[in-house]
Amino acid sequence: MTYTEAVKSGFRLINSRWQLVVLQVGMMLANCMGFFVIVGIPLGIAFVMFGLDLTGLAEMRDVMGLLKHPTALISKYMGLVMIVLASFLFYVLVVTVVGLFVFAGSIGTIGCSVREPDRKFSMQLFLAEAKRIFFRLMWFSLVMGAVFIVIAFLLGLLGGGVAAIVQSAKSQDSTLALFLGIFFSLILSLFAVSVILGAIAVTVYGLAILFFKPGGALMSFRGAVAFLWRRQSAFWLYVLLFFAYVIASFVLMLFSYPFNLIPFIGTIIAFPLQLLSYAAQSYLGLVIIATVFIYYYESETGNAEPQEEGAGQAVSADATDESSSGPEDISAPGVPQQEETPPEKGPTEEA
Repeated sequence: MTYTEAVKSGFRLINSRWQLVVLQVGMMLANCMGFFVIVGIPLGIAFVMFGLDLTGLAEMRDVMGLLKHPTALISKYMGLVMIVLASFLFYVLVVTVVGLFVFAGSIGTIGCSVREPDRKFSMQLFLAEAKRIFFRLMWFSLVMGAVFIVIAFLLGLLGGGVAAIVQSAKSQDSTLALFLGIFFSLILSLFAVSVILGAIAVTVYGLAILFFKPGGALMSFRGAVAFLWRRQSAFWLYVLLFFAYVIASFVLMLFSYPFNLIPFIGTIIAFPLQLLSYAAQSYLGLVIIATVFIYYYESETGNAEPQEEGAGQAVSADATDESSSGPEDISAPGVPQQEETPPEKGPTEEA
């Protein structure tokens, strides 16, 4: 399957199942409302208990006055601070669980649609797939989170080593230090971009393996690494999709950002634009996932079918060789074979 065919198939799949985009936008609105309910109310109570004048927030004088002595405030209102902190942590937990559940249902619906193109969207299918994939997706997210932490730690070590080399070179020659600084910065940047893109590609293709193949988080991670190593065209497909998504997001941001500069009316106008921008980004993200799922499924099934056909051809060839290796007896059973007729004698032989 070519890149163009995979992308077109991804767009067709999401266009026919547009309800997934609506669920993503609904989840975002629910998260915003949940923030004001779970965090906003305790925070408002904290402002009142601190003696903060809410009408003077535009000048920020009361806020700066409170922040001059944060230790005294925390010791004085420790219980209220703990309530606000607990509310925020509870909000983060709820948002994470809801996000994973909706995302699990989305990738489950996309995977079922790739496997069975005629299957339509339904909430029953969405909820069933979300329940089936949720815990596996949670463990896979933890594994990939640990991978990204390790990558950040290694990049930090390399950055510190480069800084130490440049600092030691400054004591010898400033020109050499400038050259080494630019050279190692470019090398480190290129290495960091490559490693991060590779990790993100492993994450996305790991989601496909998580759906199409049985197994846990570690098996999906190893399968994604092996698939990308074996079929490097899949990695470059995701790189193209990633940069296309970044460019599209930047263009959408350019449409909504200038309205934020207008004092009051701009905020009112920018909110629906930002909502549309989020819907468009969710749509493009689902298209990328669908494209990756389609490319992976076609690549795996396309590799299996030729092997089966080749095996069938080998079996038929062996059977043909065995059947043609010995003489065949096509006479019916029980019928005596005719003896060979002697050649007729000519006139000369009779005389």
